[in-house]
Amino acid sequence: MEKELRTFTGDKTAKAKQVGELIAKRAKEKGVSTVVFDRGGNKFHGRVAAVATSARANGLEF
Repeated sequence: MEKELRTFTGDKTAKAKQVGELIAKRAKEKGVSTVVFDRGGNKFHGRVAAVATSARANGLEF
């Protein structure tokens, strides 16, 4: 896990939003703008939704 995420204080959903931001940032750096989001059988709510929504908000297209 990233050092900045380990020291982040907040609930799990807030940390998932941080992960989504980090994913979007790294994808943009590599030239990736469109991705496929496979939720792996999980319902689209809570932390799963937080990661996806945050990544979308930071420029990734699903």
